[in-house]
Amino acid sequence: MAKRFIDLAVAIKNNSYEPVPPVIEYRDHDMGAISFGKKYNIKPEDFKNGQYCAVEQINLGTHSGTHVDAPWHYGPQSGGKKARTIDEMPLDWFFHDGVVLDFSSRGAGERIEAEDLQQEVKRIGYTIKPMDIVLIRTDNLRKYGAQPDNWDLQPGMTRGSTLWLIEQGVKVMGIDAYSWDRPSKFMREEMKQGAQFWEAHYLGQDIEYCHIEKLYNLHLLPPFGFTVAAFPVKIEKGSAGWARPVAIIED
Repeated sequence: MAKRFIDLAVAIKNNSYEPVPPVIEYRDHDMGAISFGKKYNIKPEDFKNGQYCAVEQINLGTHSGTHVDAPWHYGPQSGGKKARTIDEMPLDWFFHDGVVLDFSSRGAGERIEAEDLQQEVKRIGYTIKPMDIVLIRTDNLRKYGAQPDNWDLQPGMTRGSTLWLIEQGVKVMGIDAYSWDRPSKFMREEMKQGAQFWEAHYLGQDIEYCHIEKLYNLHLLPPFGFTVAAFPVKIEKGSAGWARPVAIIED
């Protein structure tokens, strides 16, 4: 059977809105001949065509671009034990059947609750099984792009909806928006009535799980019937790792 691969990642690029904006310095082939020539004690003109390797120097945070949050991001402990960092997470968590739950009609700051997940699963005629990778579609990045106020426009998950997924045996889940939780301005207002800020993230202090943020192209996927590969980069003691998630569909 033929396989189709759908890219679920956004590009890391200069001038993009991020909490820690990426800075990419591009060194072309001419610059490569100069810098590496000094290192190897070779004259630039002695390289073929006076050129050598192109290289990029990048400065960015581990939560820039599409990335997987590790339990260590949520707090120092998870389930009463030291929280695991991204390099400690089992690789088999990140290659499983995928499911897309569509909440693209939801507005800014809206809560996606457990009951909403249950209704959407029923609508698409699917039963979530252990180790499924569940992707929450909001179309946030697709509709608004990398705008400074983009995060304020997304809906998001709650402690209850995240817990419900974990109770179904889900270890890895993701969203096509800046955060798994809702925008901070909505959470700050609810804190005045005693609500917990960052409630979905903080659930990871009680129960171990990972989520993927800043996914893309979820509108190109069927509700189920595909595989997700979302291996994070192995960063020692990292709270997150960049990822290039891919949906694999067999036609």
